Amino acid sequence: MNIFKRLFRIGKAEIHSVIDGFEDPINLTEQGIRDMKEQLGKSIEALAQLKALAIRKKNEAESEEQTAKDYYNKAIAIVQKAEKGEVETVEADRLAKEALKRQTSAQENSLVLQKEHEKLYTECEKMQGNISHLKSSIAKWENELKTLKARVQVSEATKDINQKMTQMDTGSTVSMLEKLKERVVQQEALAEAYSDISKAGKTIDEEIDAMVKNNDTEAEEALNRLKETLKKG
Repeated sequence: MNIFKRLFRIGKAEIHSVIDGFEDPINLTEQGIRDMKEQLGKSIEALAQLKALAIRKKNEAESEEQTAKDYYNKAIAIVQKAEKGEVETVEADRLAKEALKRQTSAQENSLVLQKEHEKLYTECEKMQGNISHLKSSIAKWENELKTLKARVQVSEATKDINQKMTQMDTGSTVSMLEKLKERVVQQEALAEAYSDISKAGKTIDEEIDAMVKNNDTEAEEALNRLKETLKKG
């Protein structure tokens, strides 16, 4: 249990301090939870057997109580027969006494069985409470284990990133970026130069066609100006 107490104090210590304290805390925790689930299964089985015994004692107590009532009613019936003269008084008294003795014995047995039932029922209630607590604890520990795993993954990922960043050659990277920037500027200038050369080699007709195809707005304006000139002439 000390392992679990230390493992699940995740809010009080960094995850690395927990990991440093154990060889493999996640595997240990998972094994601990598996062990408790196995114990939970055994506890539930034991509870079922205990409840079955308690129910049996209760049924036996009720049976003995009913037996006691039956013997008492028989004793009454025998005495009534003797009073009516249906049987001899001496024989009736003898049988009635035996019936009352058995009634007393059955009542005593019923009380004993009832006490045993109450004791077993109390133990069942206590065991049920322990099982409920264990179930709740297992669910809580499983959730906290998920949190622990997530924190380990984040911690490992952060460590890897930071480690790679510390291993990077910043000066070399900046130098490469500057060279790339210079190359892009050179390529842009070269592209512009080729464009100028291309335009310089075009004929008037090609320039006119290019204007019509590539700049319809300017061509439209030029046409309108031409029409205005013709009207004035």
